[in-house]
Amino acid sequence: MVNEIRDNNFEEVKNSGLAVVDFNAVWCGPCRMLAPIIHELADEMDDVSFFACDVDKNGDLAMNFGIQNIPAVGIFKDGKLVDMSIGFKPKEAMKAFINSKK
Repeated sequence: MVNEIRDNNFEEVKNSGLAVVDFNAVWCGPCRMLAPIIHELADEMDDVSFFACDVDKNGDLAMNFGIQNIPAVGIFKDGKLVDMSIGFKPKEAMKAFINSKK
């Protein structure tokens, strides 16, 4: 399951051990291509929490993490950003990126 971040609320991410945050926007074509991959990985990877953050609805949060290009997928450990992937990646590449941070 992919949880939606609302109102710039990052507490749930901070309270997750390992979290993946997909920074996206509804008008972004590559974001729409990546979204189903993120949902599939969320179903497959029980030991990781997944979140979606619409940068238009959560501008302050996107600005805090320096998001300038989307899609941007951030890996967080205990609420701290440890790595970021910019742009669309196929499923296996995204899975490898996430697994490399475990």
